[in-house]
Amino acid sequence: MNKNQIHPVDQMLPLGQLFAYGLQHVLAMYAGAVAVPLIIANALGLSKEQLIYLINADLFTCGVATLIQTLGFWKFGVKIPIIQGVTFAAVTPMIMIGKTHGLTGIYGSVIVAGFITLLVSPYFSRLIRFFPPVVTGSIITIIGVSLLPVAVRWAGGGNPAAANFGSPSFIALAFLVLLLVLFFYRYFKGFMSNIAVLLGLVAGTIIAIPMGLVNFSEVPKAAWIGVTTPFAFGLPTFDIASIAAMTLVMLVVMTETTGDIIAVGEIIDKPINQDDLTRGLRADGFSTMLGGIFNAFPYTAYAQNVGLVGLTRVKSRYVVAAAGAILVVLGLFPKAAAIVASIPNAVLGGAGIAMFGMVTASGIKTLSKVKFEGTHNMMVVAISIAVGLIPLAVPGFYHKFPSWAQVILHSGITAGSIMAIVLNAVLNDTAKEVEPMPRQEYL
Repeated sequence: MNKNQIHPVDQMLPLGQLFAYGLQHVLAMYAGAVAVPLIIANALGLSKEQLIYLINADLFTCGVATLIQTLGFWKFGVKIPIIQGVTFAAVTPMIMIGKTHGLTGIYGSVIVAGFITLLVSPYFSRLIRFFPPVVTGSIITIIGVSLLPVAVRWAGGGNPAAANFGSPSFIALAFLVLLLVLFFYRYFKGFMSNIAVLLGLVAGTIIAIPMGLVNFSEVPKAAWIGVTTPFAFGLPTFDIASIAAMTLVMLVVMTETTGDIIAVGEIIDKPINQDDLTRGLRADGFSTMLGGIFNAFPYTAYAQNVGLVGLTRVKSRYVVAAAGAILVVLGLFPKAAAIVASIPNAVLGGAGIAMFGMVTASGIKTLSKVKFEGTHNMMVVAISIAVGLIPLAVPGFYHKFPSWAQVILHSGITAGSIMAIVLNAVLNDTAKEVEPMPRQEYL
């Protein structure tokens, strides 16, 4: 690329395109964003009003965290198209903390864990020297395959325990949306082709209305304006064991975020260096602290949207910044959030299969550049992917392990990533082959 030429990641698009592309990202991640507040509220027996407040707070903080990550300020934010969302890795520990110490105990541990993440980011980012293509390709592949069950559950209706899960009408709708996404992607040109997922979601929702699968009943009930205020549930409380558990979760989150950032860097043709990774991890830590202050949860890069970047070929970080702005608006206007929430799970499932499959394909593309002859790379790929898929194949496989170990092992992405790093370092003697990264400034 010419030195005077702006990298596609830094290109500003017309306002209309920014909104459409940004909305597409929001719709792709919305179900995952609101799932954690729903799970936490149900587990802790919170009221419906408290649940609505948690969802609004989460959406608002998602938006702020995404703006920090994409636009950046001072030494925070990786400045690539990464959307931030609440991590599922923290769900089980937060429920355990909440049942003992309440929401204030959760928020106290989240704030401290976020601060610790911010402090250790410059040191954790040194691991990037252990992420050659054989490792990154394996991790990206694991991310994609790990996300596919989410799309399949959506396609079946969302809740496997529901009596109507797997209904032919759900599956048919999901398949139709997938066909529509492919049609728009293949036969439309330029901008219209790039918003194939958005068009598929809109068309699928319209088709689902006469099928009786769209429920707008919550829209009239939702308030027009809902402002998130710090410490709405009371001042945070701090428990050492809770803080330790949440800090362990954030170590897992940093591993996953590293994989996601490198994956997006591969897709947008922008190599990620140690300083980039440090800024991205710092943003995770800072956003997690904000989550504890604004009644939300720990934040991380959302793998759901990695595939959308690859599918649309739109590399501008300002597109995802626009998504962040939309999330802030949704957090401030509950009625708008209720409209987005009306999209049926089956519609999301059809689009999700395309997006998450694209993540897997990106991993395979990276692995295609790896030299296998005369190396131990075949074993690195084989074992890391196999270990990463254990929680998908048998979800309860690690249920008798200590709780701290389950936090790591129940995340196939984390377990597979650690395995890929370790195997590559041992079998390929990475420590001797890779030049050390240049020194950088620390906080």
